[in-house]
Amino acid sequence: MLKISGLVKKYGRFTAVDDLNLSVPEGEIFGFVGPNGAGKTTTMKIICGLMAADGGSVFVEDIDVVKNSRKAKEVIGYMPDFFGVYDDLKVTEYLDFYASIYSMNVGERKKICNDLLELVDLNDKRDAYVDSLSRGMKQRLCLARSLVHNPRLLVLDEPASGMDPRARVEMKEILRTLREMGKTIVISSHILPELSELCTSIGIIDRGKIVISGTVSDIMQQIYSKKYIKIRLSGKAAEAQRMLLEFPLITSTREGEGFIEAGFEGNDEDMSMILKKLVKRDIPVISFAQMDGNLEDVFMRVTKGEEAQ
Repeated sequence: MLKISGLVKKYGRFTAVDDLNLSVPEGEIFGFVGPNGAGKTTTMKIICGLMAADGGSVFVEDIDVVKNSRKAKEVIGYMPDFFGVYDDLKVTEYLDFYASIYSMNVGERKKICNDLLELVDLNDKRDAYVDSLSRGMKQRLCLARSLVHNPRLLVLDEPASGMDPRARVEMKEILRTLREMGKTIVISSHILPELSELCTSIGIIDRGKIVISGTVSDIMQQIYSKKYIKIRLSGKAAEAQRMLLEFPLITSTREGEGFIEAGFEGNDEDMSMILKKLVKRDIPVISFAQMDGNLEDVFMRVTKGEEAQ
């Protein structure tokens, strides 16, 4: 559905997107993850034909977005991270206005608006003014707005930003429904645990490059192909790190704020032995456990330039 090859975007001497390559198959929910300034929003705007690239190619289905952005926009629905709403319009008037842009007749517009309000669970707010809606409701309305022309690819930039937990759950259910309807979805978010539950695959971008991509389970396997121990301490971190490196089973160490993460080759008995020796040397251990890993751990590891093990 989406194929990006060698994408480049520069702002003067600053390279926002640096030879980015990405492929998203049809029917996927792809999570686009990265720190602020990594190039997510720039890439999304180029995908949607809202910004010119300085190099590379972007294809949506068989449409070259760089050369034919107008045609590409017919099959893409875009929801920006900061969106505008017309506060003096009612919900139905707001959707009808956007549907009219696509040259639909009155009957078509009425049907699509009714269907979309039911999809995003805003039927009971159809006659409410937009400025009376909560933030979560406004975001669902803007999602409906991006669907008025029945696009095959949805590009959603931080759609759950600022939502309360209940509203985020509702948004996730809507996105799952859209996938079941055959939509392909590219979504960026900083709420990493929810991305891992929702997305069929993810890509982590840092400094304008995709540093790792694949299914969540595949990425975990790449990053955590070796065992890691996380040791929380109340002091003596430098002494503990020196001691750990005396053990042949410890392959690497990394010191964080109040903890040490150690690469480990051994079994449970070896872990027990290491813990006993730390305690025997009066190292103040608060906790000592093998790391199972999660998407937040992976994100911190790869965006700090640490080598995937």
